[in-house]
Amino acid sequence: MTTQILFIRHGETDWNRIKRIQGHIDIPLATTGLAQAQRLARRIADEAKQGARLDAIYSSDLQRAQQTAQPIADALGLPLQLREGLRERSYGAFQGHDSDEIALRFPDEYAHWQTRDPGFAPPEGESQRVFYHRVVHAIEPLVAAHPGERIACVAHGGVLDCVRRFACGLPLDAPRHYPLLNTSLNVVDFDHGAATIVSWADIAHLDAPAADDGFRKVPEPGR
Repeated sequence: MTTQILFIRHGETDWNRIKRIQGHIDIPLATTGLAQAQRLARRIADEAKQGARLDAIYSSDLQRAQQTAQPIADALGLPLQLREGLRERSYGAFQGHDSDEIALRFPDEYAHWQTRDPGFAPPEGESQRVFYHRVVHAIEPLVAAHPGERIACVAHGGVLDCVRRFACGLPLDAPRHYPLLNTSLNVVDFDHGAATIVSWADIAHLDAPAADDGFRKVPEPGR
C-alpha cells in the first residue's frame, strides 16, 4: 500500500539568511520563519477540512524543525513525534561558518568539499554518503508504520535533498538542479521500496518567496 509523505523544510532562520552553516547547531526560527510556519499550518488545516487528512506528523528533534512542525500538530490535534534520524547533516567543524570563512580556515578540506566527493566528511562531521543512508534508514520505519496513510515529516534542506535523490535515482555527486525552499511542501509517494515525486517546492501558502538551501552568499546590489 502506498504511503504518502509531505516532506517540509523548516522555516527561515537568521543563519539561513546569511548562509551560515547550521548542521546540528540548534538554531531557532527567525521571526519570518515563525510566520511562515503559521501560514503553513493554516494551509494544512484548511486542506484537512476538505478531506486531505494527515495521520501523523514527525519532525527532526532540532528546534527549527520542531518550531515549524508544532503549529501543524496543534492545528490538527496530532502528537508531534521527534526523530533524531531526520536531523540535518552534521558538518562538524564547518558548522557556524559561511563558505568564505570555511575556505579561509580549512583550505584543503574546502577544496575537497568542492569536488562533491560523497565520501568526504568535514572534520568531526558526516560524509554525504553516511548522511544519505542515515536519512533513508530513518524514513523506512515511518513508511512501514503507515501503510495506506498520509503523514508529514518536517526536516531540513539536506534531508529533502536525500529524499529527492532517492526518488529520482540521482547520484550523490550530481549537482542539484531542484529547489529546497524554506517551509515548502514536497510530496512523495512510497510503495514497495520505491518513491515517486508527486509535487515539489510548493510554497503557495506563503506571501513572499522562500529562500533556497545553499551555502553561497548572494551578492548585495551594486557589489
